[in-house]
Amino acid sequence: KGIGVAELLRTLGEWGPEPRPQPAIPAPISPDEKKVTGFVFKVQANMDANHRDRIAFVRLCSGTFTRGMRLKNVRSGKDMAVSNPMFFFGNDRELAEQAVAGDIVGIPNHGTLSVGDTLTEGASINVTGIPNFAPEIIRRVRLTDHMKTKQMAKALSDLSEEGVTQVFRRMVGADWIVGVVGQLQLEVLSSRVDKEYGVPITFESLNYEVARWIESDEPEELKRFIAANKMNIAEDRNGAPVFLAQNAWWADRAKQDFPKLRFLSTKERH
Repeated sequence: KGIGVAELLRTLGEWGPEPRPQPAIPAPISPDEKKVTGFVFKVQANMDANHRDRIAFVRLCSGTFTRGMRLKNVRSGKDMAVSNPMFFFGNDRELAEQAVAGDIVGIPNHGTLSVGDTLTEGASINVTGIPNFAPEIIRRVRLTDHMKTKQMAKALSDLSEEGVTQVFRRMVGADWIVGVVGQLQLEVLSSRVDKEYGVPITFESLNYEVARWIESDEPEELKRFIAANKMNIAEDRNGAPVFLAQNAWWADRAKQDFPKLRFLSTKERH
């Protein structure tokens, strides 16, 4: 046990690439920049089940980060003091007093940070290249104990931020709909919602096989499409409209009927 771990880590340190420029808008971020920038690439809830913690993992792109400094969440426009950043190694964690470009820092938070968020010392920069993928399996969530609706909503929200599932709410009706890219994700979702939140759930098939985010440079055309397909329109957790189609044929037909709309199978996270 443990044989070779030190050698492997030493080799990675010697041969691993140095931090590279990070794609971003309005311009790539150079690791030599003096100001601190970083982005959230993963969120993990309940790493410590006793404290219901929630950790956002941030990869630093530039600058020298020090514990206690204030960083701006570009998405929300709000500053936050990073008081208890942590380094993780397996199950061990320690306070991160300082970190530089290429380091990964865990930031405890209560829902203020999401995957794709960019943190800076004040500049309005958005890291790119962190996509959401359209689900391949779409299911309605059924709650076996209707007294636990609020707990279920929190569970689905938390786990959607992690990327375990995507959560949609239809514009018509109050259904909770989840989308995943594989059956295993549904099993993981059901197990974690039950174990970590005490909420047993089941899933029902829907008459939808395809989900596509819809965008347009012409707002009136987007409104016209939504009005014509209101029963098949949902919103993702960020409020972006999503077209739910019965199958690929109906999705292609919608593209033909509304050529000024973009039907996206991936969507950039911001």
